[in-house]
Amino acid sequence: MFSLDVMFWLLAVSSIAGAIAVVSMDDVFWSALCLVVTFLSIAGLFVLLNAEFLAAVQVLIYVGAITILVIFAIMITRNFQEGSTSNGFQIISKITIGLLLICMTFALTSTDWNQWSDYDLRVTPGESTVGLSATEEGIRNVFSDTTPILANLLLKDFVLPFEAASILLLAAIIGALVMVQERNR
Repeated sequence: MFSLDVMFWLLAVSSIAGAIAVVSMDDVFWSALCLVVTFLSIAGLFVLLNAEFLAAVQVLIYVGAITILVIFAIMITRNFQEGSTSNGFQIISKITIGLLLICMTFALTSTDWNQWSDYDLRVTPGESTVGLSATEEGIRNVFSDTTPILANLLLKDFVLPFEAASILLLAAIIGALVMVQERNR
């Protein structure tokens, strides 16, 4: 069985490689498939962070809906076998990506990160809650099961924006189908 560090690095490298492949590939169809790999890797990172609900939402919404909708739109609107047309922004985009990667690397290496050992906190999985401070108890509550908290927020407090977003997505899908149907006549 892999350790968490090995799993993290596998998922991180695959998500970064997939993202780079998305912006650097000439064929739009294969670029969309690399987007699926990126989204699945990010869902795996959510699982490693004990955010299973967000991982499930990532897979259902981004991989299951949005990416498949993009692939569906590519296949309907043009001949995906030919690939995308070449544009003059490839060199500029690759230079920009390189500069952003250098800046992010510099920011990651020069940041003084807060770590558990700096604060002498005793919050680890499976540890008993007896004798924990208020801060440690709060951390344990935050990183415990967040699904009921998110469900309460989505289905009680923010139900109107949640439903408005779903209606907006439905309207966009219907509009895309109407546009494609009119063009084919």
